[in-house]
Amino acid sequence: MDRGLYRRRILRNRFHMTMAVATAVFGLTWLVLILAMLLIKGIAGLNLAVFTEMTPPPGSSGGLLNAIVGSLILTTLGVLIGTPIAILAGTYMAEYGRHSKLTDVVRFINDILLSAPSIVIGLFVYGIMVRPMGYFSGIAGSVALAILVVPVVVRTTEDMLLLVPSQMREAAAALGAPRWHVIRYVSYRAAKTGIITGILLAIARISGETAPLLFTALNNQFWSTSLLAPMPSLPVVIFQFALSPYEDWQRLAWTGALLITIAVLTLSIVARLLSSKRTV
Repeated sequence: MDRGLYRRRILRNRFHMTMAVATAVFGLTWLVLILAMLLIKGIAGLNLAVFTEMTPPPGSSGGLLNAIVGSLILTTLGVLIGTPIAILAGTYMAEYGRHSKLTDVVRFINDILLSAPSIVIGLFVYGIMVRPMGYFSGIAGSVALAILVVPVVVRTTEDMLLLVPSQMREAAAALGAPRWHVIRYVSYRAAKTGIITGILLAIARISGETAPLLFTALNNQFWSTSLLAPMPSLPVVIFQFALSPYEDWQRLAWTGALLITIAVLTLSIVARLLSSKRTV
């Protein structure tokens, strides 16, 4: 073998390896700096009042109780609305229409939704719900979040069901089980961990969404659990408080951002653990 060619290959390999490591270090450095600043500023405002008091007017003490509860309500409803639709769609694509043209169309639209900016979803729900109803509402915010849930769970459900060996379906069918029975007791059980992982990832995605809620649920400075009225949410409160000139509001914004980050990080870790458990 030509020694010059060998040396050139070694140099190219070292160059690309060095660039790859440098790029990774560059990205991780900024991530660590962002998380460190979030941790320092967020912990400074973390106290019991954050979880027991309402969002305050400027210059007063308060917390984020109404925003936290509002976010939990909106996220829960969004998941409850979007998850069944997504699982049924993914089931059809993987079990009934695997090679049909309709599946290709649905998969194409799902990919578009998966990469669509969330603000576009917010504007869409604003046009079909908020304007006809004449007011912002929690139900509109939940529908916007549900639309964001659907493409994530559809993709995960389809992929997990496609990984189930066909021999398992054939064995169940050979015993006389109808198709719906095979899907429910064989396919779903085999793909259960992967589907749950997809749902957790969808929850993590919508937990910090602000743009769609600005056009649908808006916000509420007071305690409100009515789905037919503007509803407070943690991402919107963070957005408004962070842009304000008041130091107490800015401090609460940092604390709220820390809470969301911890929640999303926890969900991501649980999803990764479930995913690794499935592949073992």
